[in-house]
Amino acid sequence: MGLFKAKWRLKFNRIEWTSYVWLAYLPYSFAMYLPARRATDWFWLAMLVAFLVLYVLVVEMNRWRKVTIPLELLVTGLFAVFNANDYLIIFPGWQVPFILGRQPKKYFYWFVSGYYAFLCAGLVRFYLVDPTVFAHWQSNDLLGLFFPFISPFLSDAFTRSMWRKRQLNQANRRLEAIVQRDERERIARDLHDTLGQSFSMITLKTELAKKLLTKAPEKVPHELDDIAQTSRENLQLVRSIVNDLHQQSLSEVLLTQSRNLATANVWLTTTGEQAASQWPTEIQGRFAAGLVEALTNVIRHAHANQVNVAFSASETNYQVVVVDDGRGGGVTRNGSNGIGGMRARMLEGHGTFQISQSGRGTRVTLTLPKGERT
Repeated sequence: MGLFKAKWRLKFNRIEWTSYVWLAYLPYSFAMYLPARRATDWFWLAMLVAFLVLYVLVVEMNRWRKVTIPLELLVTGLFAVFNANDYLIIFPGWQVPFILGRQPKKYFYWFVSGYYAFLCAGLVRFYLVDPTVFAHWQSNDLLGLFFPFISPFLSDAFTRSMWRKRQLNQANRRLEAIVQRDERERIARDLHDTLGQSFSMITLKTELAKKLLTKAPEKVPHELDDIAQTSRENLQLVRSIVNDLHQQSLSEVLLTQSRNLATANVWLTTTGEQAASQWPTEIQGRFAAGLVEALTNVIRHAHANQVNVAFSASETNYQVVVVDDGRGGGVTRNGSNGIGGMRARMLEGHGTFQISQSGRGTRVTLTLPKGERT
């Protein structure tokens, strides 16, 4: 019994509830034929029930869609042609393009060909029955016809935009994984190039000290002193590597901040980013902290549409320039921890910090010297 409930609970959780939101409008269509007094009323009520069944099958039964989608379009098309009801066909007009969003475009064109054939056939028949009917149409009637005509293309545009956004998010996650892999490879190189050689030296000196215990005991203390000194240097090196690991790289910061900026509807562009990703780790770490503050200020205060981050290096300096097209105004604010933090980080690294107006926006310039550990 518990397994049976678990299976039904799983099926219940898999139901695509968003696909059924549109059915909230279906009672209005039923109300058009109630109370049923004629055989035609009962016929159209039965067709509405058939449409409801087909709608659910289209959502839930993927393998039947080659049959259920044309049948659903046929049922709603009959309403448009023979009952002058252009509203029911809007249901497949929104539902089917959403389903076909990940399919080749030709399937969408096949669907809209049938869709518009029913709509146009309904208008033609409507005109043949009463040639004067269009002369009495009002703006509300035209608006009611306009929405069914644009529904498939609106749904298709919305759906493909949604899938492109999902693909972009997937690409960002893959890029983040690549950044993490590159970071692991960098750590492996650092360990191999530094600690590996040092530990090899400790091993050789230890073996030498063992031999000297019998052949030249007076030389053993000197070798032990060398081993102790090398060990202390290795310990300091490990601490330095661990400190580097705690620092974000420029690529990591830009990956995170680009998402935050996109959420705030700010377009981020960069110049020289690829070359900057090869800068020394300590340089990247200090610039990364400053970039977080600068881009956060853009989101909170600039009211900008675009921001550009330019990375450059000269013979003596590394430089990062952040320029936005926001409202600018005063470049200093009382109690601004972000600006104070950026200035403090640059000064600690013997660099410079400048903030100024650039056109109608703000320009932030961060500079650190080369050839000196920051």
